[in-house]
Amino acid sequence: MGAERTQHPAVTPGGEDEMADPATAPDAPAEPTAPAAPEVTGPAPAHNGEEGGRCTQAQLRRFIKSRPYVPMHELRRRFELNGQPDDVSPVATQQGTIWVGLPRREAAFIGDLVRQGEIGLELCHDPVVSIVVGVFAMRPIAR
Repeated sequence: MGAERTQHPAVTPGGEDEMADPATAPDAPAEPTAPAAPEVTGPAPAHNGEEGGRCTQAQLRRFIKSRPYVPMHELRRRFELNGQPDDVSPVATQQGTIWVGLPRREAAFIGDLVRQGEIGLELCHDPVVSIVVGVFAMRPIAR
């Protein structure tokens, strides 16, 4: 004795009962899956010119160290990093993968500076993933 499948009648807008047509029945929502995080280590990829401005790792370090705190939108504005509005790039750290709201090349620079102990990160843990919302200097710049 196996379980039998039966179709339940659906009520149409006119109030009539009819069998639900599988072709018109709404699909069940798919379970959301998180994309695999690619590991970004090593040197930053070459600039392709589509993101807007161009900066070097030294320029980023100097700008970050010249202020007590730099929100991510300020880095985008200052260096004209005009990628897509929702661009985030994965960066591998000792604590795991973090997501930086910068184009891939500049996010790799941030990752390098973090691994070198030059800067720290402020993370937003509101969603399940760790998203960088700002950076700060770990050591003062020598003048």
